[in-house]
Amino acid sequence: MAVLSTPTYQLQPSAQQVPLSTNYITDFNFLNQYLPDTYEKEFERYGNRTISSFLRMVGAEMPSNSDMIKWAEQGRLHIKYINCTTTVLTTADTATFTINDVLVPNRAAIGLTAGTIALRVGQTVVITPNVAGPTQNKGIITAVNTSAATIDVAFYEAAGMTNASAGNTFTIFIYGSEFKKGTNGMQGSLEAEDEIFDNSPIIIKDKYAVSGSDMAQIGWIEVTTENGASGFLWYLKSEHETRLRFEDYLETAMIEAVPAVSGSGAVAAGFKGSEGVFYVVNNRGNVWGGGNPTTLADFDSIVSRLDKQGSIEENVIFVNRDYSFDIDDMLATLNGYNASGSSNAASFGLFENDVNMALNLGFSGFRRGYDFYKTDWKYLNDPTMRGGLTASTTGASTANVITGLLVPAGSTTVYDQVLGKNAKRPFLHVRYRATATEDRRYKTWITGSAGGAATSDLDAMEVNFLSERCVCTLGANNFVLFRYGA
Repeated sequence: MAVLSTPTYQLQPSAQQVPLSTNYITDFNFLNQYLPDTYEKEFERYGNRTISSFLRMVGAEMPSNSDMIKWAEQGRLHIKYINCTTTVLTTADTATFTINDVLVPNRAAIGLTAGTIALRVGQTVVITPNVAGPTQNKGIITAVNTSAATIDVAFYEAAGMTNASAGNTFTIFIYGSEFKKGTNGMQGSLEAEDEIFDNSPIIIKDKYAVSGSDMAQIGWIEVTTENGASGFLWYLKSEHETRLRFEDYLETAMIEAVPAVSGSGAVAAGFKGSEGVFYVVNNRGNVWGGGNPTTLADFDSIVSRLDKQGSIEENVIFVNRDYSFDIDDMLATLNGYNASGSSNAASFGLFENDVNMALNLGFSGFRRGYDFYKTDWKYLNDPTMRGGLTASTTGASTANVITGLLVPAGSTTVYDQVLGKNAKRPFLHVRYRATATEDRRYKTWITGSAGGAATSDLDAMEVNFLSERCVCTLGANNFVLFRYGA
């Protein structure tokens, strides 16, 4: 028996410091024999990387124990039809008008008959041509044919009808009524027609996993989590980052979610989707297209649109950086600090007309018909999210570039289908699944056999995250979505 020749050994050391495999007990790089001057603190080059805050600022969270959230929103109080026609010639004392508008309620899509015209005998109407030139008429309704969607009108003007022309369409609205002495009252009544909306919660999940061996490995760089906790265990930071990422997704899912369309691949795979804020506002709200509003005239058109909706007094505009600068520049010019030096001062109620306070080039708010509060939205600036989308080109492709969202502040009154009564609800709020025994607002639990867990024989720690929720966008007609593209 003898000592084997492998491995061999050197009797004569080298005179030079060269990286030989025999010099070191491991296969580390040669430079590792010197102690590096190491910063033992991880540098946060991207700052706070989370983007959630939007829903926390404007909304609220409330529990729900159903697969579907339903609510009713009030319709208009008064009646106007904008696509009416007649064959009667000018100077006629009476005329028959056909109502060609889509009648409300229209429930044909769910198998019910469409609505009928909401006009009655004895009501007085204003009849306005939808073209320039002809004058307005006023008259009283003398007969109504609901099945044919026609009304007979007797004109108050001495010369009879003055606004008829071939191919003209007319707008008709009610301004009152008139009855003869000793007659019966109004025949029939109007039933308030609410619009019913709904949304369904979706389940959002995430997971962080680390093996037991890696949990027992210490690092040489001190890492810090977003909440300020620090240590040398990388998995602690990674677990926390997973948590932060999940919390961001809880918000962005509520913003970006879309319902799965019948016949889609998602439906075929068993998924249903949900109605996110962008989807709802794009379909039921107001959309500004073609770039940011940069002039007072542009903004006045937005104010004019809000006048025709709920006229909410206070509104918050969440904007990206470019849109924020555009608003600042517009207001600075109006307040007289333009290049020409002219004094074109505007009135800003929120600033008590203090020029120095108003022109801090970081406006928190201004008044133009309504109160508007501006704030930068990190989600629209983050290059890994919507901030990575550009509008460098024109055309339909830029329609997906969103630059801001106007959200009415406060709450509105809706009919709660579950409570069976009217209730105050924020215009924007989240509903999460919860009962007395199961709260799915934000669930987290640990599985595996490492890190204190003892749920399975898996040599790892798995941190699980789950939430089931949807967003309710009430009164979407009061929201404005700003985007490039028409």
